[in-house]
Amino acid sequence: MDLATGVCKAVGKEPSLIFTNRRDIRKVGLERKEYIQLVEQLRNTVALDADVAAQKLFWADLSQKAIFSASIDDKVGTHVKMIDNVYNPAAIAVDWVYKTIYWTDAASKTISVATLDGTKRKFLFNSDLREPASIAVDPLSGFVYWSDWGEPAKIEKAGMNGYDRWPLVTEDIQWPNGITLDLIKSRLYWLDSKLHMLSSVDLNGQDRRVVLKSLEFLAHPLALTIFEDRVFWIDGENEAVYGANKFTGSELATLVNNLNDAQDIIVYHELVQPSGKNWCEENMENGGCEYLCLPAPQINDHSPKYTCSCPNGYNLEENGRECQSTATTVTHSETKDTNTTEISPPSGLVPGGINVTTAVSEVSVPPKGTSAAWAILPLLLLVMAAVGGYLMWRNWQHKNMKSMNFDNPVYLKTTEEDLSIDIGRHSASVGHTYPAISVVSTDDDLA
Repeated sequence: MDLATGVCKAVGKEPSLIFTNRRDIRKVGLERKEYIQLVEQLRNTVALDADVAAQKLFWADLSQKAIFSASIDDKVGTHVKMIDNVYNPAAIAVDWVYKTIYWTDAASKTISVATLDGTKRKFLFNSDLREPASIAVDPLSGFVYWSDWGEPAKIEKAGMNGYDRWPLVTEDIQWPNGITLDLIKSRLYWLDSKLHMLSSVDLNGQDRRVVLKSLEFLAHPLALTIFEDRVFWIDGENEAVYGANKFTGSELATLVNNLNDAQDIIVYHELVQPSGKNWCEENMENGGCEYLCLPAPQINDHSPKYTCSCPNGYNLEENGRECQSTATTVTHSETKDTNTTEISPPSGLVPGGINVTTAVSEVSVPPKGTSAAWAILPLLLLVMAAVGGYLMWRNWQHKNMKSMNFDNPVYLKTTEEDLSIDIGRHSASVGHTYPAISVVSTDDDLA
C-alpha cells in the first residue's frame, strides 16, 4: 500500500503499457517512464494482447490477414504466424489459463476461438453480429465479453464455450470502441467514440457509472486498459495515451504524445492475468475432447468446468467428447433409363464466415441402344467447330479495325496495402460521421 495515498500498489516487476501504432509495438514503463520499441517493421497491426506468464505478445495484422506472436524479450524480433485467414480482425483476447485466443472479425461478422498454436479453431458465434469490435475474456469465470457497433449498438456477454449468450449493455450506447475488464472489482469498462464517454458497469449489467465525459480527452478513443486504480486509453484524434482515476475520472495525465495512428493498448504485468486452474488438463489431456476443450461459464455451483467443442461443420456426439460431421450423406436412385449417384455434400461455414454449400454432383450413364446418336455426334462437332472458327475470325478482324490501347497510370495499384480497406473500429470512416473536433494541447493544463 502507498502510505501517501492509501492506494494498494502491485508488487513485483514494474508494470508497463504496451501499444501498437500499426507499424510497430512499443512499451512505456509506468514508474520509470522508459520508452522502448519492442517489435518493428510491421505492416498494419490493429489489435494486441499478451500471455504474461509465457512472456509472449500476440497481434493481428490487417494487411496480412493473420495473427502473429513473438517473445517479448526476443531481441532478434522473430515473428511467428499463428493463425491465418483472419479477414478483418478488430480485436483479440488471450485466454492465459486455457491457452486459447479469441478474436472478432468485422468482415465475416464472427467471433472465433483457436488454440495459441493455431492448430485448432472454430467460430464461437456467427449470427446476430453486425460490427463486432472489442473483446475481453475472463477464464476464471468462463465468460467472454464483446462490443458491437451495429444497429442497435450493444455490449454482450457469453460463456467462453459459446453458450449462455445475453446482452449486457443496450441503452445509451452508440459506438462502443474499446472494452476491458477489472477483475479485482468485477467491472467492465468501455469507451464510446460518439458520446465521448468512458463508462463502467458490473459484470451483470447493473450499477452503471459514467467515469468521464470529455470532448477534449475522449475525442476519438480507440482502446483502453485497467491497472490498480488507473484507467489508460489511446485517442486517435489527439494521437496520445491518457490516464485517469478509474473511479472518478480525475487526475488526468498525458503519458505519450505524438503517437501517430495508435490502435490498441494493454497493461503488461503478472497481476493483470491472475493464475487459475486449467480444468481441461486436470484429470486427462485436453479434457478427453477430440478437438477443443473450452471453459464453461460458472453460473452456479453445479456448472460444468468445461465442455468439448468441435470444428465448423461438426457436432458433438452423445458422449460429449467426439465429433461427427453434420454433412455427408450418400443416396442411390435408379430409373429405367439412367443410373444416378447423388451426393449431398457438407453445408457450413468456412473461415471468414461465408456460407458455403458445395454443388451436388450428378453422373448420368447413357442407356443401351443409343448408337445412332453416337454416329451423329462427330458430324455435329465438326459443324460447331467451323462456326466457331468463323466467329473468331470476324472478331479478330473487328478488333484490328477499331481497337485502341489506353494506359492510365493513375488507376494502377502497386502494393497490397493500397488495396486494403479498413472497415473496423480503427477507422473514423466506417459509415459513421464524426463531428468536427478542436484539438487542444493539454500540456499547460497538466503542468
